[in-house]
Amino acid sequence: MAKESGLGFDDDSGSLQDIRNDVPNFQFALPRGVQDVTGIDVFAFERLLLLADMNMTLNGVFNDAANKSHDVFSSVPTYNSGRQVNIAHSGQSLGITPAIEMIATDYALTRGAGGELTWTVPMALSNGLVPTWT
Repeated sequence: MAKESGLGFDDDSGSLQDIRNDVPNFQFALPRGVQDVTGIDVFAFERLLLLADMNMTLNGVFNDAANKSHDVFSSVPTYNSGRQVNIAHSGQSLGITPAIEMIATDYALTRGAGGELTWTVPMALSNGLVPTWT
């Protein structure tokens, strides 16, 4: 089996950019809301599943080359729309159909003691579509 992966994000012009080389790691979760509906007549919890969500945190290495991570995320403080996010791994895709739109809430830069410049970008689902693996 061949290894394969992909990670793409819209820049503020809506063009999908491949920033895999700038991202050494990221995490994402697909949580569901839960409502407690337990009555006093039972001895264990009763719960209902609610809306689906997605959140993600990207960790990257600063790269100000054209169409790379700094180009994509430097507009976070002023860009007020969702960004399309695509994740692909081993023939599985998340975010292509339906398209996942997420809002980036910060573009935090850190200069380490050794001189390295890294960044973190937290993101949250914004378009109301359920993230689905295809």
